[in-house]
Amino acid sequence: MSDTPRITLEQWRALQTVVESGGYAQAAEAMHKTQSTLTYAVQKIERLLAVKVFEIRGRKAVLTEAGQVLYRRARTLLEEAMLLERGAAAMSSQWQPEIGIAVEILFPSWLLVECLGEFAQERPETRIEVHETVMTETVGLLRDGKVDIGIGSEAVGMTGEPLMTVEFVPVAHPDHPLQKLGRKITARDLRRHRRILVREGGAQREREVEGVELRWTLSNKATQIRALASGFGYAWVPVDTVRLELEAGQLAILPMETASRSTRLMLAFDDPEFPGRDAVRLAEIIRARVARECSAHGK
Repeated sequence: MSDTPRITLEQWRALQTVVESGGYAQAAEAMHKTQSTLTYAVQKIERLLAVKVFEIRGRKAVLTEAGQVLYRRARTLLEEAMLLERGAAAMSSQWQPEIGIAVEILFPSWLLVECLGEFAQERPETRIEVHETVMTETVGLLRDGKVDIGIGSEAVGMTGEPLMTVEFVPVAHPDHPLQKLGRKITARDLRRHRRILVREGGAQREREVEGVELRWTLSNKATQIRALASGFGYAWVPVDTVRLELEAGQLAILPMETASRSTRLMLAFDDPEFPGRDAVRLAEIIRARVARECSAHGK
């Protein structure tokens, strides 16, 4: 057998489009080609590979078992070809016009803004699309190729390179009833008071709210902090996220028996092999800024 592929990418694309469009006529319209052109492409695949791709059932053409295998492999092949072309384009291009970044809300907002500001001094023309995510959302955006860079928690399956360890502390307004007990606070004490959460979907949300009867579930971190500073409840939050509120006396750490938790944030690229030069540079700035902050605070 020859080492040279006998089926072209265009022919595999024809097969994929016919299957996903639901027929030759629809596929011809989607690809702006004649129906006979697509019919010939699929017939050529069948002839060269000696397999039957479609069979007639009633009035409808459906994939044979072999056709199903070929369709799945063709889809994977075309996806890989697109990734290869995009990666090559990124290498040949000096800069990217736009970068997408998904950042778990555990990462300090003020630090993110400083990183973006430093990057903007070098590349003011580059557009930045920031997705502030909760729990598993970063993983999903990276997996779907919707962002170039992701920063997310290792605890929910985020992989990549370690970026920083986030320490959580329980906080409430200094005048909140939990602050007035005059002793170490227990988990039983917390159940009697409202917890302020940021919304997350799926199974992770079920674990987060299990046993929390009194709660507000909000859509973003800024509203959560505002609710806490207004005295409406307590929350476990990253200490770096509420540093300014703690220093200003708007929030205070609750005297818990177990007063801290932690998780590790990871940084990853959508395509580690072809991350794009702008994405690489922004990641370098983030790493350097995080390292300086951690060093300044003895972490």
